[in-house]
Amino acid sequence: MSKQKNTPEFIAQRIAESIAVKQNILGNPYLMAHIEQTANLLTQTFAAHGKVLLCGNGGSAADAQHIAAELSGRFFIDRPALFAEALHVNTSFLTAVANDYGYESVFARMVQAMGKKNDVLIAISTSGNSPNVVRAAQQAKEQGMKVVGMTGEKGGQLANLCDFCLQIPSVVTPRIQEAHILIGHIWCEWVEQQIFGA
Repeated sequence: MSKQKNTPEFIAQRIAESIAVKQNILGNPYLMAHIEQTANLLTQTFAAHGKVLLCGNGGSAADAQHIAAELSGRFFIDRPALFAEALHVNTSFLTAVANDYGYESVFARMVQAMGKKNDVLIAISTSGNSPNVVRAAQQAKEQGMKVVGMTGEKGGQLANLCDFCLQIPSVVTPRIQEAHILIGHIWCEWVEQQIFGA
């Protein structure tokens, strides 16, 4: 197998690919409307003292934790904390449930414990088919929560379980994840502006 030659053109190509995905989002009125609608949903949830729970695996777990930190801590301004939590951060819980019930149940179990009617679950899976994320969405719906999915363009099983599914127009995992964190940052800034007048 020949080794890829890394050149300035290689770097430029990857940057151009990321820009192209974002341009495709800009040109998709349906997806743009969903970004606004989900931003408003999060704002309404926090304004009503509700919770936002987030889950994902690998890079999507990192995105879930990143977005939760910006919401619960701060984004641009000093303001009261908001209840946002990534469901993988308690490793003792995660490993105990994985051991006792199977890894597919780790997020659903935490949703069962923490989620209430009209709270929001943000379920992140580039394929839309991660079993533990899908089960978390199913559990959230059973409890009367709103479910926001973040996936790639195919949506997978997750798409049918969501109130809103943000299906990024790409099948390339890194490009999808780059768009997910952009949307997460938009949500954080939107919430701060709407609730705290930033």
